Amino acid sequence: MAGMKQFKILVTHPEIPSVAIRKLEERCELVICPEVPYPSREQILSKISTDFDGILWLSKHRMDKEVLDLAGPKLKVVATVAVGYDNIEVVEAKKRGIKVGNTPGVLDAAVAEIAVCLLLEVARRVPEGRNCILEGKWEAVRPQWLLGKDLQGSTVGIVGLGNIGQAIAKRLLPFGIEKLIYSGHKRKPEGDKLGGIFVIFDELLKQSDFIVVACPLTEETRHLFNAKAFAEMKPSAILVNIARGDVIDQEALISALQTGKIWGAALDVMTPEPLPSDHPLTKLKNCVLAPHLGSATEKTRAAMAMLAVDNILAALDGSEMPAPL
Repeated sequence: MAGMKQFKILVTHPEIPSVAIRKLEERCELVICPEVPYPSREQILSKISTDFDGILWLSKHRMDKEVLDLAGPKLKVVATVAVGYDNIEVVEAKKRGIKVGNTPGVLDAAVAEIAVCLLLEVARRVPEGRNCILEGKWEAVRPQWLLGKDLQGSTVGIVGLGNIGQAIAKRLLPFGIEKLIYSGHKRKPEGDKLGGIFVIFDELLKQSDFIVVACPLTEETRHLFNAKAFAEMKPSAILVNIARGDVIDQEALISALQTGKIWGAALDVMTPEPLPSDHPLTKLKNCVLAPHLGSATEKTRAAMAMLAVDNILAALDGSEMPAPL
């Protein structure tokens, strides 16, 4: 019976993996936003009341002061089903004594796999080649047709050597790259173990044949890749972004791809999301796009949801959350 449940939780999306929902239902009364493909901000706000103990936040919308005001003083925990938390006002929540958790670690492998996938697709011009087949433009007898870039022997730069950045590096090293470099706030022991070289951001731009963006979105990294950055990159360079769309100034990227300042790009994240089908990025042959598939595997999404649930239950029990912010 719902009245016998210890806690009341708002779930902001109907497609949370069932294994996580079942675990939460054992002890909690759930109110689930039912709208698909995803609830609007207004639909989420309409469900919030002052009798919730926790919120399982799976939404692109901001978890901000307005949400927290509506939830009131009973709210004890917010758990986001994501690693990135740029849409969560963590400082505001903590000021109110609300615990906040995310889901690091469990999606590192899946995101690293999509990064390698996209890098190879753009380097070897796979989507462009498929379109040539569909359009009857397969020029089989031309040995210089549709040539790509070699990963073997290249310099790979990773911006942000956190858990995901390290997972990407581990998967790229067996391809026989010549050099691994990385930038961030400081040199890391984990980078040393991978044989990576710490460099300042400007040096990474100048040296890299491939750049993979794996840093969080902060005010410091917002539009880190702008017109100035693209001007410093090699004209043969390829940029891959699996972090957040706003780390890149998209207008500057479009210009860089159109004018040949860089050779190609592959994006799993962009601004806005969903990207309009007629957006200029969709018109570029040298830009590969994926609809934010980084963690989109059955196993990974289930693990993320379970970790979020564990964060909620631990916080409500007064225990240490497994993944606090």
